[in-house]
Amino acid sequence: MNEGGLGAGDRPVERVAVALCTRDGEQHLPAQLASILSGSRLPDEVVIVDDASADRTMEIVAAFADSARERGVAVVIEQNPAALGVAANFERAIRMSTADIVMLCDQDDVWHEDRVAAVHAAYESEPGLLFLHGDAVIVDDVGDPDGTTLFGRLEVTARERSEVTAGRAFPVYLRRNLATGATSSFRRSLLDDALPFSQLWLHDEWLAIIAAARESIRIDGSPRIDYRIHGRNQVGAARPTLRNKVSRVTGADAERNVVLAVRARELAERLDVRGLPAAAAAAMAKAEFESARAELPRIRIGRIPRILGWLVGGDYRRWASRGRWDAVRDLLRR
Repeated sequence: MNEGGLGAGDRPVERVAVALCTRDGEQHLPAQLASILSGSRLPDEVVIVDDASADRTMEIVAAFADSARERGVAVVIEQNPAALGVAANFERAIRMSTADIVMLCDQDDVWHEDRVAAVHAAYESEPGLLFLHGDAVIVDDVGDPDGTTLFGRLEVTARERSEVTAGRAFPVYLRRNLATGATSSFRRSLLDDALPFSQLWLHDEWLAIIAAARESIRIDGSPRIDYRIHGRNQVGAARPTLRNKVSRVTGADAERNVVLAVRARELAERLDVRGLPAAAAAAMAKAEFESARAELPRIRIGRIPRILGWLVGGDYRRWASRGRWDAVRDLLRR
């Protein structure tokens, strides 16, 4: 059992929970659960919510619970009678957790030995930190590294990371999400702003953008998990190949921008209610930009003046996930 007591500055040691969601995970779940119990520091609590699995998942979870409890880890298990989906399932697991720090966990990855210890140390050293996420080693179906990393696949730039470190995170995450749930953790007080979760955002990106609005988000550049890509991931990280990039550019349509506008507007409303007017204004400006993109003329040549104006005015740089590449996307989209 992890002992309580006092930490730096005579603060109580914060408890750590793992929020794990499962769904027909019998193939890879045993390796993930074993890695949690193999860490140099164990979590204080593990909350597992199963999304109506039809395989041996619940049997595997029950065996894990016995082993974890023998080692002083509190385990809570629930099963949804009908599937809720990834985001709603994670919200339920998060709400059920009781610890100060909550670590999000996918069923098919493998945690490194220092995963829990490193997360706990980060929050202990920075009492105001609300959200932490990081890099990961990409592995294949059988667990062999493929030579890439999560940040590499997401093309996270040195400039983006330096902006986050410098306390200018919100514009970065407003342009595009950098946080992957499997590498993410947050301090429970973040839920004061984040609950109820948006139904238009994934749970991890919603938590990240809310924390970024508070300028209390950090990036851990050291991979702490093996992130498994196996073709059945509900959310994944595709290789940034030229083919994939071209596909994103030529396959886009105006509906994507409509969704982005609605999401940004919902974010602006939440931030305004939470007393963050500057961040709310920025989110509303993004919403207006995405709405304008959605209303570009159907005839491509008619789009050129507006697109050039946004390029010159810096709107793509400020608001679009791929910067100038999104100008090409707007010109070529259907």
